[in-house]
Formats: sequence, C-alpha cells, structure tokens
Amino acid sequence: MTRIAKLLAIWFGAGLLPKAPGTWGSLGALPFAYALVHWGGLEALAVATVIVFGVGVWASEITSSEMGVSDPSEIVIDEVAGQWLTLLVVPPDLILYAAGFLLFRIFDIWKPWPISWADQNVKGGLGIMLDDVIAGVYAGVLLWLGHTSLY
Repeated sequence: MTRIAKLLAIWFGAGLLPKAPGTWGSLGALPFAYALVHWGGLEALAVATVIVFGVGVWASEITSSEMGVSDPSEIVIDEVAGQWLTLLVVPPDLILYAAGFLLFRIFDIWKPWPISWADQNVKGGLGIMLDDVIAGVYAGVLLWLGHTSLY
C-alpha cells in the first residue's frame, strides 16, 4: 500500500521533476482535467476532484510519514486537487485553463489568509491537502469572475 500511496502522492512522478514540483503537479493535472471534462462533463471533474481529495489525504499521510517530513515538496496530489477545483468553473479551453493554472499557482505560492492558516495549523494528510483546496477556491472565484465578465 505504501508504494501505491507514494505513486499517487507524487502524481505518477510529477513531484520528482526538478525545480518547482508544485508547478509540475499543477501542469500534470491539466490534461487529466481536460480529458475528464471532455468525456464526462464538469460533473466528472467534480467527482474526480472529491475522490482525489480523499485519496490525497490518505496518500499524503502515508507518504509524508514514510519520508519523515510533514509536507514534502514531492507530494503534489494536493496541487492536482486544487487545480481541478479551480477549473470546475469554466469550460475546457486552452486560454481559460492557462489562466486557471496561473491563478492557482499564484494563490498556492502567495498563501493569503486562510490558506496560510491552514498551511501552518492543520497537520497530516488533511493539512497537506487543505491549503491547496483553499487556494483552488480563491483561484476559481477569480477565474469565474474573469470568465463571466469577458464572455
């Protein structure tokens, strides 16, 4: 089970790529999001986001314990969940997905409140996942506002 948890936590190797693993994890989430929406609509992406969040809590808990680090940078399944949450508010479109990617990365790196609070105070697998989900909410709101004002 540890190997499966780690494979999921590092999002099939994206978290092992050099420099900025969170960015690689977010980029690695984009084609999956597009495929899910293409084949099953936004509902499929929503269901997958909930599943990845739950699996991410489990996989992050196991992997971080195994590595002996509270929030290892190699764990990027949290970026996947946050990135997918961001994209739930727009149709699959290259420009909108690029904007969603940038907005999510900004909030994930900047960590305004309550993202910073969750990052510092919630521990374990839930803590690893929660700050990125909140960043996804912030990014999703801005993406939705931008999309609705332009279209």
